[in-house]
Amino acid sequence: MKPFWLAVAVLALSLPAWAQRPPADTAPLQQQWQQEGSPPVQQAPVPPLPQDQSSSPQMEPAPSGPAVMERPNVWVPGAVAKVQALDKVNAQTSTLTIKVGQSVTFGSLTITAKACVTRPVDQPADAAAYLTVTDSHPDSPGFAGWMLAGEPSVSMLQHPIYDLRVTGCT
Repeated sequence: MKPFWLAVAVLALSLPAWAQRPPADTAPLQQQWQQEGSPPVQQAPVPPLPQDQSSSPQMEPAPSGPAVMERPNVWVPGAVAKVQALDKVNAQTSTLTIKVGQSVTFGSLTITAKACVTRPVDQPADAAAYLTVTDSHPDSPGFAGWMLAGEPSVSMLQHPIYDLRVTGCT
């Protein structure tokens, strides 16, 4: 910890004098600028608001009810989850095909797919799988939750040896 504080002290002493003192009142600077001939920076004028509100454009309310057509947040259930597994020790990857409701073993991990869903063809492609991961070693981290193929960093297995990523559902 001492080298850190030593570095902070050296950095503080090496700062220029203007960076070490607090900012002063700007009135003397304004006078100095006027004496030297440099004009101070001025703000652009703000246009006044119109007095007659009838000439200003009116905002129409957004349509509501059955006339509004929104894309529903639809996911299509799948029967098989495709997971890419990486062994970080020997840099070996494997593609695992896990049927929903069944388990697969990869190294010391047991991976169970509880659900698998994909987007319909008329929406942007994405897939998600609800996985439960357990490790046979004691005190090893596990995982239970959704993994997204399009956003793998949102929910991921944090394991020192293995890495899992959902690649799709069929």
